[in-house]
Amino acid sequence: MQTDLYPEPISEGTTRKTAPKKIINAWALYDWANSAYNLVITSTIFPAYYEGITSKTDKAGQVIEDQVRFLGRSFVNTSLYNYALAVAFMVVALLSPLLSSIADTRGNKKTFMAFFLTMGSLACAGLFFFTPNYNNYLAIGILCMIVACIGYWSSLVFYNSYLPEIAAPEDRDRVSARGFAYGYVGSVLLQAICFVFVFFPEMLGGGGKGSFIEFQVSFLAVALWWFGFAQVPLRRLPRPAVSDRPRQALLAGYKELRKVMTQLGEMPVLKRFLASFFFYNMGVQTVMLAAALYGKSELRIPTNNLIIAIVLIQLIAVPGALLISRLSEKIGNIRALMCCVVFWIGLCIGGYLLPVGDVYAFYGLAAAVGFVMGGIQSLSRSTYAKLMPDTKDTTSFFSFFDVTEKIAIVIGMFSFGYINELTGSQRNSVLALVVFFAIGLVGLYITLRQQKVST
Repeated sequence: MQTDLYPEPISEGTTRKTAPKKIINAWALYDWANSAYNLVITSTIFPAYYEGITSKTDKAGQVIEDQVRFLGRSFVNTSLYNYALAVAFMVVALLSPLLSSIADTRGNKKTFMAFFLTMGSLACAGLFFFTPNYNNYLAIGILCMIVACIGYWSSLVFYNSYLPEIAAPEDRDRVSARGFAYGYVGSVLLQAICFVFVFFPEMLGGGGKGSFIEFQVSFLAVALWWFGFAQVPLRRLPRPAVSDRPRQALLAGYKELRKVMTQLGEMPVLKRFLASFFFYNMGVQTVMLAAALYGKSELRIPTNNLIIAIVLIQLIAVPGALLISRLSEKIGNIRALMCCVVFWIGLCIGGYLLPVGDVYAFYGLAAAVGFVMGGIQSLSRSTYAKLMPDTKDTTSFFSFFDVTEKIAIVIGMFSFGYINELTGSQRNSVLALVVFFAIGLVGLYITLRQQKVST
């Protein structure tokens, strides 16, 4: 769809200018829309709820049984959660090169973005049936969790690819940070609404034994929030540039992936950055996806305190992302990322040593995670946008970036779950993440040296 504010797609070789404020804000509003899923479903209410209904506890609230049966096999409930997410990210990694290439050749990336956000929001609505009151509820919950995850991350492939089309190189850090800021604010607003449901279930006619209506309504609220607010960017974002390549459908996506890999051989700085990103992002995303279950099942943090800690992360992430963006302006993107990775290593060691039931220590750790969480994601995205070549096929390059990210998450989540089942403790899984961060840090140092040589 064309827009009067930004009517023509930018052709290859043209100097890129930052789009009008109305389009920038519309782009950022998709972060506002989808981050509700990331906070409520990925980080707070759903993980705590999942752990609660898949565990058996004694009268004192201590877990006495954490095994569940799924597909004929017995799993530790938290490990099954990690494995399910790993499967979802593997599907995204396999699909995104194909879909993004089709979007590039046909200029319909908004169509794919709309499809996946709709699929994801419907899956969130499907979590309404994830209660022991329904037969096969565990299968329903795992399936909806996987589909929602696929919808969320697949839509981000197309959303992220708009960044170099609507923002000039010198503005990409600022615009990227604005998107994350919108996301954190929007997600916290919906989280506050869901808190009212969870803490005052009698408003919904719930609160009794066997009643889960407060959680069911929260999942429906995420679906409506995500789908509703996403309509604004779908209407206002500009028509993307269309490639002059033949409109091939199936194998073209993977050919484009191979083409990007070939081009990376001629761009040593970008190649080394991606290798570094692969390892440190493996740690970042695993921490973010596993933190709630770690706090609930390993550290025995009460659900109310756990939710407060996650909200604290979101609130601190906004100024954190902006301050790290400022830091990158002063010392450069790569050096700023190195500072972030060192900080993450300290956080993993702190999380490993955190005592059971120490709520205030957990709050402190959550605040530290929040400060660096948004900044490293925003800066990684904008650094990649700066280093990539000037091309119309932005979706293909961002697809490669996303494939790198998703495969890293698959390895990270599978490792986290497997080490937990193997050793009987998620603490060992947290400590193992230090290795991923350390490799990423070394890679960033090599990237920095290569960048100096290139310039």
